[in-house]
Amino acid sequence: MTDRNNRGEPRLEQLMQVIGYSFKDRQLLEEALTHSSYANEHQRDGVRCNERLEFLGDSVLSIVVSDRIFSGMKELPEGELTRMRASLVCESSLAGFPNSISLGEHMRFGRGERSSGGAARPSILADCFEALIAAIYLDGGYSEARRFVLGFVEGAIAGARPEEDSKTLLQEIIQKNPGEKLRYVVVKEEGPDHCKVFTVEVHLNSNVIGVGTGSSKKHAEQSAAREALRLMGID
Repeated sequence: MTDRNNRGEPRLEQLMQVIGYSFKDRQLLEEALTHSSYANEHQRDGVRCNERLEFLGDSVLSIVVSDRIFSGMKELPEGELTRMRASLVCESSLAGFPNSISLGEHMRFGRGERSSGGAARPSILADCFEALIAAIYLDGGYSEARRFVLGFVEGAIAGARPEEDSKTLLQEIIQKNPGEKLRYVVVKEEGPDHCKVFTVEVHLNSNVIGVGTGSSKKHAEQSAAREALRLMGID
């Protein structure tokens, strides 16, 4: 039986069809798909792992996302832009992108890493995804890398766009009833400092009327307000 790590050209062709980009230098694509465990087992063959490409891809991803939200969200101050970018490029956000193109199935792993589930490990897939971005950048230039990245993150950017009217609308509705008071309470804070996720409850007097999550307290409050409005039948 042929090892999946050695499927060679058909494996590359299949992935290029999926991502919608044909490499001129297919060695770049092969390197992007090579985990260090495979490179270590094939040192005599001069095989290179994807770690250097990952380093470059992280920067390309950051500039593409930064440019997109800077030009598309002119109302946001620097602090909000920084938090939004961090939420979009952190590992938890990147985890779904490689799975959508079955990237782990196309990678080359050492025998131990493959058998221990490396092809499904989020950190490995996120690193490979960044290496793939770098490979496209080196092979086709910034415009191709940008097209590739935005094909994945546009939906996430749209979902991260703050909707400032939700809290205001909810407040206006509640104010029609004298004596009613709204309060937003952070009930959970998870993740590292650069990629936190907040959970917020909105309380009407002593009752919880909505719960929301977001990459900042402000976004979580907006999400909670939207849920409260939805439960009231207001879209």
